[in-house]
Amino acid sequence: MATLTPFRGRLVILGFGSIGQGLLPLILRHIDIERERIRIVTADERGLAVAAAFGIAHSVQPVTRENYRSVLSALLGAGDFLLNLSVDVSSVALVQLCRELGALYLDTCVEPWSGGYTDPTLSPSARSNYALRESALALVRPNADDPTAVMTHGANPGLVSHFVKQALLNIAADTGIDAGVPTTRRGWAELSRSLGVKVIHIAERDTQTAGSPKKRDAFVNTWSIDGFVGEGNQPAELGWGTHERSFPPDGARHVFGCDAAIYLNRRGASTRVRTWTPLEGPFHGFLITHNESISIADYYTVADAGTVRYRPTVHYAYHPCDAAVLSLHELAGKNWRMQATQHLLMDDIVEGTDELGVLLMGHARGAYWYGSRLSIEAARALAPHNNATSLQVTAAVLGGMVWAMENPRAGVVEADSLDHDRVLQIAGPYLGEVAGFYSDWTPLRDRDDLFVESLDRDCPWQFGNFRVV
Repeated sequence: MATLTPFRGRLVILGFGSIGQGLLPLILRHIDIERERIRIVTADERGLAVAAAFGIAHSVQPVTRENYRSVLSALLGAGDFLLNLSVDVSSVALVQLCRELGALYLDTCVEPWSGGYTDPTLSPSARSNYALRESALALVRPNADDPTAVMTHGANPGLVSHFVKQALLNIAADTGIDAGVPTTRRGWAELSRSLGVKVIHIAERDTQTAGSPKKRDAFVNTWSIDGFVGEGNQPAELGWGTHERSFPPDGARHVFGCDAAIYLNRRGASTRVRTWTPLEGPFHGFLITHNESISIADYYTVADAGTVRYRPTVHYAYHPCDAAVLSLHELAGKNWRMQATQHLLMDDIVEGTDELGVLLMGHARGAYWYGSRLSIEAARALAPHNNATSLQVTAAVLGGMVWAMENPRAGVVEADSLDHDRVLQIAGPYLGEVAGFYSDWTPLRDRDDLFVESLDRDCPWQFGNFRVV
């Protein structure tokens, strides 16, 4: 396997669940680092057998608000790398610490301290990904020569931002627009506006199944259950486009920050939307809050003199594996109190594919989906300790790590600002079939005629046409 970059610092991996275990083999394949310079710190004993099998030092040490400085300062210094794959540990606190120490940093989401997702004393706005993102962006110091901290760079958020850029270039080429490759944020936003893109879904359908059915009072999923339930309990959020003609009855705006997104006064895991992927066709997905719903909408905003001229509506539309859908239904019935047991699907998966991509709508060709279609068989052939879902994440983390090592003084950055071509070059060999497909599907296609719906059929891309089902 090709070495992508040398790294002479120390690497600390904080958290070692399904993503950490799946990522370690890729790190050892593609980053030239001595195994003695890698250290895993985890809150429990999950994954320690995998670490030991690869000869990597590990310790069980829960990292908390009280001890994170002492624990990590003993392991990190200038030129080292903190890979944060944990839950319940503040990403902002870790970035600030890494900046003080001179260490590089990468995470897959902006995580709060324990309880931050569900603290009843906080407003929905304060518990949102919008607020978490704003807290991370507050760390940006232009021209400060800070060590690189790559925020929210897994599959989504992360990889999908690079899919959006490639999808825009593909649509431009297929519609005869000589756009070149934009080199600035404004250039990418102007390209999206010129193409007429109004809506971007992160459209994902996971069809992986195990050989035995879900058991009662158990939450089953193909990736971090704690992470999924945590974000599912946050308010539903979406980037809010300039083409929208009406505002959701239970929607609200934030009173701070970039104003690129809104939230609904309901859990994302209880809100369904209509979307489309090539293999599945039309389906219902959950409007789970994700950083990319906000960052993409913000990145592709065209504004002049403080007036927003263009912004697409952006949101995640996620259909997890069928066992996870049943688990969510059971969880909701228990008034969102977690089930007694958890079951992460990995070796017991017998078939299925994770179809993860971006669906761009409103342009001259109607709808265009671009992304990764990775089967469980392909995932197992490509890397150990992975299923199709985790490999899409671990490949993207690898891409973000290599980019950070190649660009060590970039400061705090999001996926949208990275070189999409470089990251896709690194992650691509692990993503199965990466392809684009056009469709004439819209959220109004084949709507049920048995009941009257209040729909603006002249504006099929309006969020109100496909919000709650």
